Amino acid sequence: MQCPLLYRFRVIDKLPEKPSEAATRGTLVHAVLERLFDDPAAERTAPRAKAMIPAQWDRLLESKPELTELFAEDADGARLTKWLAEAERLVERWFSLEDPTRLEPVEREFFVETELASGLRLRGVIDRVDVAPTGDVRIVDYKTGKAPRPEYAEGALFQMKFYALVVWRLKNVLPRRLQLVYLGSGDVLTYDPVEADLHQVERKLHALWEAIRLATETGDWRPRPTKLCGWCDHQAVCPEFGGTPPVYPIPLVPAGVAQDEQGRMEPVQQS
Repeated sequence: MQCPLLYRFRVIDKLPEKPSEAATRGTLVHAVLERLFDDPAAERTAPRAKAMIPAQWDRLLESKPELTELFAEDADGARLTKWLAEAERLVERWFSLEDPTRLEPVEREFFVETELASGLRLRGVIDRVDVAPTGDVRIVDYKTGKAPRPEYAEGALFQMKFYALVVWRLKNVLPRRLQLVYLGSGDVLTYDPVEADLHQVERKLHALWEAIRLATETGDWRPRPTKLCGWCDHQAVCPEFGGTPPVYPIPLVPAGVAQDEQGRMEPVQQS
């Protein structure tokens, strides 16, 4: 949805991308907020959460050694110290938005997967799932950036509606509330979905998958320039910046020809 060509570079070509400080800090903060709930409710305090950051950073480095590149030229450690301090501020801000001593999540970093009636398989990882005594389900997602302006809120909610659809199809339970917690700006965005919302998301996903399938067969992946291009690692191979994409690694389907389920070519009947 952001950029079809970027999707190709990431999913089909699997081009490497440099780790970013912002994305890695988000991963670190998520790990702290997930593991804080391992402690008894009374011990879930801001000082305790901030104290967890160094150990979680070490665990992250152990699992992803390539992250050492982020601070390879930080000889005196000043950048790393500043970066960790910003992670502390984000964690501390969370305590002004939610009270973890009053929360007992049913799921954390919850992997969900379901298959729609069409055969389209959906999967994702939900930061947190809360269930009220009434049985109402709340899906919560942490964002370490700032909340979007109101005119862009729908785009931010699409991810949450996607999660709601998967949970609905998987558990046959319509989530009561979707909640985005923006630690960068201290905002909480909530939305209460209805079945019509999720049917609309399902239709959109089918259309999106059809577009992906067609682009995969034809090799026609087009760039979609936005302000986000400035942070893209693939400018050197993007036509928008004078680059040439790598040779397409998938056999193309000629115009007027379709593939059957076994990948054999068949003429398309024109009506």
